[in-house]
Amino acid sequence: MKIFLSGQKSFGFEVLLMLIERGIEITGVAAPRAPDGRADKLFAYAEFLGLKTVDAAALRAEDIAPGTDLIVCAHSHAFVGRKTRQAARLGAIGYHPSLLPRHRGRDAVKWAIKMKDAVTGGTVYWLDDRIDGGDIAAQAWCWIHPKDTASTLWKDKLFPLGLALLDKTIGDIENKKIVRIKQDEAVATFEPALNPPRLFRPELPQLTDGTGGLMFSVESELEQMIGSL
Repeated sequence: MKIFLSGQKSFGFEVLLMLIERGIEITGVAAPRAPDGRADKLFAYAEFLGLKTVDAAALRAEDIAPGTDLIVCAHSHAFVGRKTRQAARLGAIGYHPSLLPRHRGRDAVKWAIKMKDAVTGGTVYWLDDRIDGGDIAAQAWCWIHPKDTASTLWKDKLFPLGLALLDKTIGDIENKKIVRIKQDEAVATFEPALNPPRLFRPELPQLTDGTGGLMFSVESELEQMIGSL
């Protein structure tokens, strides 16, 4: 199987190691470039291995090498557009640290803590045109203990759970087992991000005032629509 990986930080790095251990051919890696020039952990290791790399904020269909079977998103905060997903034979999957359809949105772990949930989990899902709204491929749950913080919940439980779920899903796909379960919209929730940078959608247009100032962004309008649902 040939996979293009889009991700960042330690989770993206560990997913890359898992893919290599499975004998997967990596056709490219997308990860963020820091404004000060420092490389993200995933980006730096991909370059060290000699893999094709691209800034995640600029990922487009032409960056997906011909023959790529699947795009895997691992802690990716850049929206993967339809044309990009269609450039891979099977489309794209990603890991979200919640029991989708609950807690869609960038800060799912923090909202689970803020809302005092007793149970959460992780979901591998098929990316589509909605944020965190695609069909479920694999899912598992865990308890949230009273002493858990967003940081410990992610590091101790949801991070390793995500690795296991992605490993399982990729194994299923290699064995020609494609799982796609519709999310139950009747119980879906979407919470706004807590002081994050705006979600970047490289395939959506932005209009400027001619001097470089942003007048209108399709991306920002869509985020407001989704957040109001």
